[in-house]
Amino acid sequence: MENQEKSEPNQEYKGKNLEDAILHAEHKLKLTRTEFNYEVVTEKTRLFGISKEVVIRAWPKQTVEVGGIEGFLEKLVKVFPLEISYRIQRRNGFLFVIFDGPDKQLLLWKDGELLLALQHILNKISSEKVQVDCEFFRKRKEKKIHEYALQAAQHVRQTGRNEILELMNPYERRIVHIAVNQVPGITSESLGDGFLKRVKVFPVDKQGKRVPPKNEEDDL
Repeated sequence: MENQEKSEPNQEYKGKNLEDAILHAEHKLKLTRTEFNYEVVTEKTRLFGISKEVVIRAWPKQTVEVGGIEGFLEKLVKVFPLEISYRIQRRNGFLFVIFDGPDKQLLLWKDGELLLALQHILNKISSEKVQVDCEFFRKRKEKKIHEYALQAAQHVRQTGRNEILELMNPYERRIVHIAVNQVPGITSESLGDGFLKRVKVFPVDKQGKRVPPKNEEDDL
């Protein structure tokens, strides 16, 4: 039977860290953390970085139809060599799988290689788009890629020479294209075939036409 999550506005709860905010939600909702869903709204540093405030939005759980993902994850955590846990949320047309547990940091090793591999597998078995996260990995990674793309675009603008960026997955390339388009006179395109592609950053004129590179070797 198909169910939907509660649609009415959800209450926000604050704490000096994530655990504190969850405890606050437990107290106010009169529910254990396994009986409600939550998402992080903001995470900010106060007063010269001395303390933090985390704000979450929480709402009572209702059964969410998640296809074969939950069954797969239940079996995975039993045989997986790492001690991890997970929760599943549906937001904005996506299924979000948020990993936690004592060994969660190992999911983030080598720039989240294992975490992203799990996302790839879950997307293969799900009829819905799946995104994974752990310890705000997505937010940190998006910021890093965004800054990297802006630096490349500014360099192209200053030198007039094309830049070919490292191999990226579709999620990473989307961040690059959005960032590059913020720089006037610069655009980007993906190169190659397959899941991983490189992104070419290059100058264009006022009509949006490609500007020949200053070095012909750059025009790959």
